[in-house]
Amino acid sequence: MITVSLTINKKEYTCEIDPQTTLLELLREHLGLTGTKRGCEIGECGACTVIMDGLTVNSCLVPAFQADGSDITTIEGIASNGKLHPVQEAFLEYDAVHCGFCTPGMVLSAVNLLDNNPQPSQEDIRRALAGNLCRCTGYQQIFDAVQAASKKMKSKR
Repeated sequence: MITVSLTINKKEYTCEIDPQTTLLELLREHLGLTGTKRGCEIGECGACTVIMDGLTVNSCLVPAFQADGSDITTIEGIASNGKLHPVQEAFLEYDAVHCGFCTPGMVLSAVNLLDNNPQPSQEDIRRALAGNLCRCTGYQQIFDAVQAASKKMKSKR
C-alpha cells in the first residue's frame, strides 16, 4: 500500500491505496465521487475526464500515485453555493444532456476551455471536446451550449 495526498474540489484527502489504483478508482471507489463516469477504461471516451492541475485528463489512465500533490476538480466541484456553473446551466438550457453519461466529462472539458479561453471559436470548442464521445446529442447542442456559456460568463466578468 502507498499513501497519496491530494486536493479534490478544494478539500484535502490522504488515502492509503494499492499502487495499481487509478485516479478514477480512487475518486469513485475510495472517495464516493461517482460523478466521474467509468466508460471505456482505455482513454477513448472521455467519460472519466477531470481537471488535474489545470489540464483535462482521462482519470482512467492516470495512476493515482501520479496525482499525489495534485489539485483535482471533478463534476461535483464546479457548482458554487448550490448554484450550477454557467456551463451546467447552458447544457440544460440547450438540451445538451440526454442520457447524461458523457455529460460530466463534456462539462469539465468545457469549463477548462472557458477558464483558459473565455471567447472560444467553434473550432476551439470542437477541439477542446474532441476527446469526449456522445452517443445521444449529435454534438451540435453541446457546442451551442458551450458557446452560450461563454457569452454568459463574459457578461458576468
